[in-house]
Amino acid sequence: MRRAYNSVLKLPQLSKCPQCDAPYVPHRVCPSCGFYKGRQVISVTAGA
Repeated sequence: MRRAYNSVLKLPQLSKCPQCDAPYVPHRVCPSCGFYKGRQVISVTAGA
């Protein structure tokens, strides 16, 4: 009975980044371009 709730849990929904159109988790920094709310928060290097 305690495990019955595990079937209700879902994976987080993904949104599309407005800067690079890559999928990302909402309310988080985009892992491919480093933007959050229209400004660059982290610098992402290619091939790292």
